Amino acid sequence: MAKASEALLTEAGPLEALGAVVAKAGSGRPPIHLWNPPFCGEIDMRIARDGTWFYQGTPIGRPAMVRLFASVLRREDDRHVLVTPVEKVGIKVEDAPFVAVELAVGLEVGHPILRLRTNVDDWVTVDADHPLRFEPGAAEGMKPYVLVRDDLWALVSRALFYDLVERGEVRQCEGLEMFGVASSGSFFPMAPANAIGFNA
Repeated sequence: MAKASEALLTEAGPLEALGAVVAKAGSGRPPIHLWNPPFCGEIDMRIARDGTWFYQGTPIGRPAMVRLFASVLRREDDRHVLVTPVEKVGIKVEDAPFVAVELAVGLEVGHPILRLRTNVDDWVTVDADHPLRFEPGAAEGMKPYVLVRDDLWALVSRALFYDLVERGEVRQCEGLEMFGVASSGSFFPMAPANAIGFNA
């Protein structure tokens, strides 16, 4: 089964077909929500915590190839899979499949608008459909994430997390004073204000 699944990464056949699908889609994303091929097992591919993609232990050095694979990445049944019209294969993801590496701040109708760029050059506007979430970490402290699409999240880099903290404010959330960040008319709480030394 593993050998069959690695057809995705051969120089001819499925990989060429995948490239043709992406090229035909132009600047858009392939319609992977319409594809339901059989699951062909796991391949030796993983996405490290820092967003680096590896195949058989070696980093994939071509950004265009990484973006190609990222465009057909899907999450289903608590696993991450790459999907083509003819097959579906599982890969390992150490944390989140993407990393947010750039922050752009704007203003619309008096509301701050935060946009985050991922390591595969997708821009995400932080809003109710693409929320921020904050999880407690072990050694690294709080871990922030942003929803990119379809249950695929990006880990926000530490540098950008500090930028978000600088833009933070205290608001009432369900009777509690919470410290968080606002974007697109929504507020995304990080932690109770008194727990991190902030007061309204």
